[in-house]
Amino acid sequence: MFQTFEAASTPEQGPPRLAALREDMAARGLKGFLVPRADAYQGEYVADCDARLAWLTGFTGSAGFCAVLADLAGVFVDGRYRVQVRDQVAAEFTPVDWPENRLGPWLCDHLSGGAVGFDPWLHTVQEVAELRDDLRTAGLALTPTENLVDAIWTDRPAPPDAGFFAHDAALAGESAADKRARLAGALRKAGHRVAVLTLPDSIAWLLNIRGADIPRNPVPQCFALLLDDGTCQLFARPGKANAITEHLGPDVAVLGQDAFLAALTDLDGPVRIDPASCPQIVADVLAENGVTVAHEQDPCVRPKAIKTPAEIAGTTEAHLRDGAAMCRFLHWLDENAPAGGLTEIDVVRALEQFRRDTGALRDISFDTICGAGAHGAVVHYRVTEATNNPVTPGALLLVDSGGQYADGTTDITRTIATGPVGAEEKACFTRVLQGMIALSRARFPDGVAGRDLDSIARYPLWQAGLDYGHGTGHGVGAYLCVHEGPQGFTRAPSRGHEPLKPGMILSVEPGYYREGAFGIRLENLVVVQEAPALGDMRPMLSLETLTWVPIDRRLIDIDALTEAERHWIDRYHADTVARIGPRLEGPARDWLEAACAPL
Repeated sequence: MFQTFEAASTPEQGPPRLAALREDMAARGLKGFLVPRADAYQGEYVADCDARLAWLTGFTGSAGFCAVLADLAGVFVDGRYRVQVRDQVAAEFTPVDWPENRLGPWLCDHLSGGAVGFDPWLHTVQEVAELRDDLRTAGLALTPTENLVDAIWTDRPAPPDAGFFAHDAALAGESAADKRARLAGALRKAGHRVAVLTLPDSIAWLLNIRGADIPRNPVPQCFALLLDDGTCQLFARPGKANAITEHLGPDVAVLGQDAFLAALTDLDGPVRIDPASCPQIVADVLAENGVTVAHEQDPCVRPKAIKTPAEIAGTTEAHLRDGAAMCRFLHWLDENAPAGGLTEIDVVRALEQFRRDTGALRDISFDTICGAGAHGAVVHYRVTEATNNPVTPGALLLVDSGGQYADGTTDITRTIATGPVGAEEKACFTRVLQGMIALSRARFPDGVAGRDLDSIARYPLWQAGLDYGHGTGHGVGAYLCVHEGPQGFTRAPSRGHEPLKPGMILSVEPGYYREGAFGIRLENLVVVQEAPALGDMRPMLSLETLTWVPIDRRLIDIDALTEAERHWIDRYHADTVARIGPRLEGPARDWLEAACAPL
């Protein structure tokens, strides 16, 4: 299996590691040290050798950081992880709600003078600038240092050693040479000589390559420099790029990753760096060598987000293939769950096998979230042997999963009734469904950003005094990262401010979570498309659904729906039968038709 069920860490491991870190801090005269989730490449997911936050604290979420002081260790997490963090960290660590509590003011409240250490590979230019501004007012210094966690992590895993491989230009819809030429033209227009690329998915997209350095995300860990003449330098660990030399061609030079910083010293500026993703050490080296720097967004980010027709066609097929696997799984679940005897791990294993049976699965797109009953309220719950709960008939079962296929990346959530459920669960489920319908039906002018649409999905929940502590949707890659920027249906500035453009793929995933009781989430992927203009308005956009899997009709309070909402569900289910039905046969096909019967 791709997914395993061992616990990555346990709370009792944290205190002795924290004590060792504090001893090293004291020896260096540091009042604090920062331990982020990030690695040097600044992607969302990290390899085992870079999982410093989890190693130190026990917290395994995909976002957050720890600020270690002499007498306090704050673990900062957002709304997705506030239940999870309390289960994973020892009492010596203090959970801190973030971003409501910003790191700078928190440090100023708990320290008076002195230096706070940080690894300049693991913090972005933007993070460091904002933090330095905050700390300056309290007489605190932010001091770059070697990584203190690495100094005490004696059994740290080795870096991943899998080689890079080529991604078919027919699936990408554009050759790597054409991408390099297109982006080089944009650099020349902006007056930039070089762009520094540190995000692995940006480099993967630009060069039409993929890798296996990060579980579930087919990205290559490397750095690159794109020059304004369209040539490129790729910096990778020894042997990683051996299989793609011919694919890269003569205009892409492959160098050792240890040559990256030295190469920065020889650049003629202006050199473009993205302050939101570029490690601080890059800016420091450029500044020390007098290289003129321009702060602009990574030039790959927006082009990568706007999928080519070939990528949209590929992801459409991937979703149909994945949808058929999901339907076989849901049919299996309906046959087995009501009798009892299943566990969360049984469900995860079965779902992965149905995807494997397609013959096209490269990996799952993230560890499957399978939460029965109260575990459904842990937004990013990952089942382990220690937490494995039975799927009790009548409890809600939340399953959030996806697949990585050569032609596309999928991500789908369904909440399922495993037996009769109460009126309260149905009422909450129906409001979540109404939010998904409302956003899926949205039409909006060109130029609108995701933050402008986020509240559409929340409105039915708000009317009942309910809400959820995560964004309504994230961007999704094309056989790349399942979480992709810059777009998103969210109020978070990092993704919510990006105007939506045709070709962008996003998730629509409202939810509701009642701690200790149940969790509900529904998720489809959609692609932004042009829509006919109305009246005198400027060009309009809409969202085309990519995910075709039944929504559990047993959980819908039909009387609470409007006529338009009932029509949307019936139409969605009819389209699901039309698209997925030909891919099923026998009892699974019969199950699909029954699950998609009109309300």
